[in-house]
Amino acid sequence: MKTSRRSFMHRTGALAAAGALPAAPLFGGAAPAREPIARQGPPSIKVSCCAYSLRQYLSGGSPSMTMDDFLVWAAGLDLDGVELTSYYFPPDADAAYFNRLKRRAFLLGLDVSATAVGNNFCVPAGPQRDKEIAAVKRGVDWAVMLGAPCVRVFAGGAPRDVREDTARQWVIEGIEACCAYAGERGVMLALENHGGLTADAAGVLAIVEGVASPWFGLNFDSGNFHSEDPYAELARIAPHAITTHIKVAVSAKGRPPEEVDIGRVFSILRNAGFRGYAALEYEGKNEPRADSAKYLRAMQAAARAAPAGGARS
Repeated sequence: MKTSRRSFMHRTGALAAAGALPAAPLFGGAAPAREPIARQGPPSIKVSCCAYSLRQYLSGGSPSMTMDDFLVWAAGLDLDGVELTSYYFPPDADAAYFNRLKRRAFLLGLDVSATAVGNNFCVPAGPQRDKEIAAVKRGVDWAVMLGAPCVRVFAGGAPRDVREDTARQWVIEGIEACCAYAGERGVMLALENHGGLTADAAGVLAIVEGVASPWFGLNFDSGNFHSEDPYAELARIAPHAITTHIKVAVSAKGRPPEEVDIGRVFSILRNAGFRGYAALEYEGKNEPRADSAKYLRAMQAAARAAPAGGARS
């Protein structure tokens, strides 16, 4: 069943009653102007892993692991997909390289759930913005070659002496420019909640309200909010998520980091009707391959588990 504003507001009210959302409505009583992502069918979560999780093996002058090795490792864990972080593509990567990676992933039974670029849209119109936009467009081209439906992007933080509303408008303009190109190529852009202007749910949703393109959504990151109640903030942005990152820790204001409650995060996503990939983005301190495998198995179990209350998943 397609998600309507009425069903979204019903779910939001249920979350607030359960303590997952603040009781006060967003933005002084008004619902976000942008509709939540329209879904078809019951919630469904598939498990992926970001190549970033194994960055210590994939980076450096003489990396000990290639992207092919990462794909084989992911297939050995019976994952549904992988996020191929662009930071670890070789400098001379060309169409032949991406075609070979896509073939390898397909034969291993893995979707390329997304790719990612590093960018900063908190810059005014001019040469630097043009450079940031070009970097995202290049990421879109890579996504097309890989068969990835989505590219993760960042907003950035307001420079010193620049008002946040001014910087936010710069971000919106940068996203819109990139979405116009991405839409022509059939790729969606997913803005990550990642500090700066997106350090809290209100900042994320203020950008969401300003972007009109249908080729835009959010990369919901479970570990990047640091208020008194990060889970409540995650519930506020979940209706706009098109892909997700699961970190292994949650750091609430005034408390030491705690291990992520994967079941709670998945419940938030299901309550928002999410259908798509949850990708582990490991930033723990233990050996990455073994610890990532442990958390990925926990995510697979949570994805298969019947949600509390008998809701479909």
